[in-house]
Amino acid sequence: MNTLLKDVFGVFKFAEGLYAGIRKVLVPPKAYSWQTFIYLSVFSWVLSYCATGYIKDIIAFFGWLFLIAGTAWYTTEDPLRVPGTFMPVGAVITGFLVSVFAFGNQQDVITPRTIVFWPTISALITAIPEFIEGNDTDAKARIPKPEDRQRIIILVASSMLLSCWIQFYFVMDNWLRQYPSLQADTFKRSTFVVRTEQPVKIPKNGVVILEKLQPIVVEQIAQTSWSEVEKWLLDAKQRVGSLGKEIIEKNLSKYEEKELWRVEPRVANTKSGYILDLLSIWTGPSSNPRGYYLKKSCRIEPVAAANSSGNKITVAEIECDRLSKFIPGAPPPQQ
Repeated sequence: MNTLLKDVFGVFKFAEGLYAGIRKVLVPPKAYSWQTFIYLSVFSWVLSYCATGYIKDIIAFFGWLFLIAGTAWYTTEDPLRVPGTFMPVGAVITGFLVSVFAFGNQQDVITPRTIVFWPTISALITAIPEFIEGNDTDAKARIPKPEDRQRIIILVASSMLLSCWIQFYFVMDNWLRQYPSLQADTFKRSTFVVRTEQPVKIPKNGVVILEKLQPIVVEQIAQTSWSEVEKWLLDAKQRVGSLGKEIIEKNLSKYEEKELWRVEPRVANTKSGYILDLLSIWTGPSSNPRGYYLKKSCRIEPVAAANSSGNKITVAEIECDRLSKFIPGAPPPQQ
């Protein structure tokens, strides 16, 4: 019975201690405290949710200010340092909130600029107290000691360098999304880009161009009289080039690299007919100074057929390669 009473009292004592701890965090010891700022920020966001127009934005603005002030106050009361630096973890948290407030928006709270400026803002927040002396009611500006200046410069400079590398990541990511054909290139000679995935063997957009172009060319040539086909081939450069521009504009419209592709034909005679090579040529940056292109060959030969009147005529038969070929180097000259 005594053991049971001890266990019950122990549970009550634990609950009482837990309640005291929660109360200490949630109930401000005085009106001027970090909890007050946090509650004001929550209150401001609730009001902004009910408001409309520019009043909503003004209230939300003050809500952010209260949240940043409360978080900064709480995290600097007993600062925990980032290992190897004198930067408080609270400055990192406050820097993130400031960056979100400054560079976020309603659609995307966290944007690339939010992440890029985060380290630099955190370093500046860490450095600001070094230029102020005194307490909350009596503070004045001061110049840090020489030994303090050195560590401030190192911290801010290294944080700015980290921001630059993060920005470089976003720039590279944007390039590879807007110019996906770059992924088919090699980065072996690069001193700052390391490939972490399997390289793309053939640029997808170059293949798309030829895959969309082939059926149109086949439709215009197949079962057409041989004389008309020969006229078509004499004007192939203009016809294929025009079709290629339409295909690129339609299928690559969401990529910036659409301006770096062009389409050209190459026509060659054979004993039995013609070879029509459809080329999608990459004119953008490449590790190969001569660039590269993709090719799909079509064989065009005359065959006998009967027209609607039953008379025999000569028409064209066309057969194209199933897959496109990736060829490093400059395309062959036009004949």
